[in-house]
Amino acid sequence: SFIVGLILDKIRYYLPLHRQHQRLEACGIHMSRVTLTNLITRAAQLMEPVYLALFSSILQSKVLAMDETPVRAGRSKPGKMKKSYFWPIYGDKDEIVFLFAASRATTVVMDALEGFGGTLISDGLRVYERFANQMPGVTRAQCWAHVRRYFDEGKDAEPVLCNKALDYIADLFALEDRAKGSQPEERLALRAEYSRPVVNDFFTWLSEAFQQKVLLPSNPFTRAANYALDRRAALRVFLENPAVPLSTNHLERALRPIPMGRKNWLFCWTELGARVIGILQSLIASCRLQEVDCYTYLVDVL
Repeated sequence: SFIVGLILDKIRYYLPLHRQHQRLEACGIHMSRVTLTNLITRAAQLMEPVYLALFSSILQSKVLAMDETPVRAGRSKPGKMKKSYFWPIYGDKDEIVFLFAASRATTVVMDALEGFGGTLISDGLRVYERFANQMPGVTRAQCWAHVRRYFDEGKDAEPVLCNKALDYIADLFALEDRAKGSQPEERLALRAEYSRPVVNDFFTWLSEAFQQKVLLPSNPFTRAANYALDRRAALRVFLENPAVPLSTNHLERALRPIPMGRKNWLFCWTELGARVIGILQSLIASCRLQEVDCYTYLVDVL
């Protein structure tokens, strides 16, 4: 229970070990910070088989959501930390793993999703597109929330055009809210009847906007429109598959503890420490998604 308390304070409540060490000292419990670090590391090593089983379960999904978020881990030179990444992968049974890797190379996705066959929904990072092109049986889907983000960032420079684009996208999300909780056949029918015309009108309007108004390549609307038009095929995938969500917002919510923790513990001193965080965060986040009490579960496993 003491070890699980250390883990939850750091991983779920973002309390760095040096602050936990100070609290223990104030309570008259004298343990070195190295001991606290070793306890958490050893616990993660013991639970790694559960993490691997969780990863295996996720790779059996028909629809995966994947993203990446930066973390400083390991020293590149005195006073400088390496920029590395956590790659959260969300399965269709509400399970998530946080894979740690030192880069955003295509090989990371290739190695992580080896053997996966289904639909991968993500943001517009090209590594996902290259992965889907090289893997037969994998369909690439694109997140509409990321498209919306680009138009939202450009509305100060081009308010009329960007706000019209945002209205189209808002209609799509409103239609998805209507379909929430429906059976797959019903959801597919609703998308075909209502969402498909909105998507068609959106891309037709985007193409006409370029013909009617000359805009510089650096214009925020131009960048946002090119982002959407370049990925129109991937953005239409949800219309054909009722299991594919409109966005990766569910994944964004689940990965939030990483950037929140990064604001408190700032970095991982070693790459091993980052892998430990990935293992523990995977189990804790999946517990929360499954509405399992993290404390009870981790104590029982250990």
